[in-house]
Amino acid sequence: MGNFSQKIDKFIEIFIDQNGYVRVVQGLQNTLLIAVCGLLIGILIGTVIATVRVLPKYRVLPRVLNGICSFYVALFRGTPMVVQLLVFYYVLLPVIGWNISGVQVSMLVFGLNSGAYISEIMRSGIQSVDSGQMEAGRAVGLSFGASMTKIVIPQAVKNILPTLGNEFISLIKETSVVSFVGAADLYVAFNYIGTNNYEFMVPYLVMALIYIALVLAITLLIKIRRLRNAKEIVR
Repeated sequence: MGNFSQKIDKFIEIFIDQNGYVRVVQGLQNTLLIAVCGLLIGILIGTVIATVRVLPKYRVLPRVLNGICSFYVALFRGTPMVVQLLVFYYVLLPVIGWNISGVQVSMLVFGLNSGAYISEIMRSGIQSVDSGQMEAGRAVGLSFGASMTKIVIPQAVKNILPTLGNEFISLIKETSVVSFVGAADLYVAFNYIGTNNYEFMVPYLVMALIYIALVLAITLLIKIRRLRNAKEIVR
């Protein structure tokens, strides 16, 4: 027990007296920024891909676009996130001459990766909307695109909100790998504290508690939103 108290004292010394908390706050900000931006980019890309994949395949262009989207989804779902980060940061971006930070690369890659998963989520959401909704939109003179954006997709998004929340939780947890490209996330912050006092037990336990708190907070928000949707349906 005394040994554990000494570990806590060392952690507090680095965390407070040596301003370790500053790195933790910055790491938390970067973790949330990467996850939120990744989710938003993923929703945008996923919606476009899902729309393409539900298009009627009577013409050549929709079939070609569907093939491209299928390859994109297979590529990003078939390779680990850390491999994608390394390839983008150390191979693709230097080749095209982009000089951006590790956090920016992480936001981009997380968005591209999330887009592949959200496209499948969004496609199932679109297919869950009654086909009569699309027919009604076309009947009043709306084009296919207008019917999708104004009628079908809003209903689909409402149906898949809990699943999008789960995707956000996955992104939060996966940010622990962004240190491979020099992004200062929560892991980097607590690893700094552990390295400075040669005690990693308490820093890593606190880091785990922060991740758990984030996941519980997001889960609570999802439940609240689900209850509100249920009340709206009852009304």
